[in-house]
Amino acid sequence: MSGPNETDGHDLAEALNPGVHAVLQARYDHLLPGMADTVVDMAYGRFYGRPGLDMRQRYVATIAALTALGGQTEPQLRINIEAALKAGLSRREIAETIWQMALYGGLPAAINALNTLLAVPEDPGFGAP
Repeated sequence: MSGPNETDGHDLAEALNPGVHAVLQARYDHLLPGMADTVVDMAYGRFYGRPGLDMRQRYVATIAALTALGGQTEPQLRINIEAALKAGLSRREIAETIWQMALYGGLPAAINALNTLLAVPEDPGFGAP
């Protein structure tokens, strides 16, 4: 259930990452029924849907954290880079965010994250917000 400053997350998830709920459901529900709902409700309803930061700011923070965590986050980093582009961040802003994390996560983590950015197509399949 959502609080006064939260949404159920599904509409926001679909807007930012079309099909994410269906992908999670298809991949994991046979192992963990309801996992897709939990992830979408938690991530998009209770975090991304909160007031206080705009979507661009949230994606800067997300990309920075995933970069500092290192290479094991590559799939999540790619999804969030694509969503950040959709939210209006430029590739340069994303690259600068990643590079700033070289101080905190190390050069290998930053270089791996830059390689993830380079692997994302110039137009990852959606128009400007």
